[in-house]
Amino acid sequence: MRIHPGHLLRRAMAGCCALTATALWAVGAPATAAPQAPPAPEAERLAFTERYRAVQHGGIVRAANSSITCRVPSVPAPLPGDSSCSAARAGRTGVNGDFDMFYIDVDRDPNTYNSSRGEVRLPPGARVSYARLYWGGNLRVGEQKPPKDNGRVLIAEPGGQYKEVLADNVVGHRVARGADAYQASADVTRLVRSSGSGLYTVAQVNVAMGRSAAGAWGGWTLMVAYENPAEPLRHLAMWDGFDALAKGGEQRIGMRGPAFPKRARGQVGLVAYNGDRGRTGDSLTVSTGQGAAVALRDAANPADDVLNSTISGPGTAGVGRTPAYSNTLGYDSDVLELGDGIRRGGDQLAFRIVSQRDAAWVGALFVAVDAKQ
Repeated sequence: MRIHPGHLLRRAMAGCCALTATALWAVGAPATAAPQAPPAPEAERLAFTERYRAVQHGGIVRAANSSITCRVPSVPAPLPGDSSCSAARAGRTGVNGDFDMFYIDVDRDPNTYNSSRGEVRLPPGARVSYARLYWGGNLRVGEQKPPKDNGRVLIAEPGGQYKEVLADNVVGHRVARGADAYQASADVTRLVRSSGSGLYTVAQVNVAMGRSAAGAWGGWTLMVAYENPAEPLRHLAMWDGFDALAKGGEQRIGMRGPAFPKRARGQVGLVAYNGDRGRTGDSLTVSTGQGAAVALRDAANPADDVLNSTISGPGTAGVGRTPAYSNTLGYDSDVLELGDGIRRGGDQLAFRIVSQRDAAWVGALFVAVDAKQ
């Protein structure tokens, strides 16, 4: 990635899924004001690969938000049971294909057509080890957006001005099931390391607005691994990829060698696109080789509807997000406790993502789990 200062009328988006464990990528590459780079190459499928891995005292936090939501009519007329846009934003069951979708734009900048904010909240004493920004969505809804801007997005650190971010890896881009989906990503370690905690604004995510059976969806997630001597020793890892999660199909992501003790604690974070709230059959399970796989769940994510258009996680109460819609209508960025899934301990983690109903896309996953001392 290169981060270029200044405003730019560019757009960007993302999608996802599959895996093989590989080596740790270099972090914190210097940001330079280099000449405009050619667009990143694209591929219909990208196997899930390990993007970052470390064993250190610390953890992973993330900021996220959607880039598009339903359009509230000028004269609301809720149906019985209230399936209106306002009710969906507040958390009622509703899917993106049922609504006319329009851009979120919170920055009051006439040079951007979409923007949203999310907070990175680092604990005191933390030092950023690695940070990666993911963005993506659907280019084909009531309109067809050109893919040339898939690998470009704008980001502003807390209190800062927009910088252009260019994808530093192959962009996943595939037309399937009535959607024109993509995901891109870039290393933003230097920016986040120097800026720290606070609200980050991401703009110009390349997504289409309108209404269609496939629905409009899109958003961004900023994953941040950090080191903190006050916290337990943990295995930290991030993976990313790109492919459609076919109905009745699955994707598996995992790693061997992270020895962790019995009664270990840990979390997993998942980024996915076009999951529909209320359409059951989506699950995320974890196994350690020490017993049956365990389906993960929490108050925001039922075990059979994990891809349910939520941005959620333990300890996120009070963490800022603008706007903070409960139903993000096609964008998931969730953090779940591993809980009983790892209580027996082990030396491997295997995640399985299944969709029985939704035509979903999975783009990134991270894990932070206690290590043996």
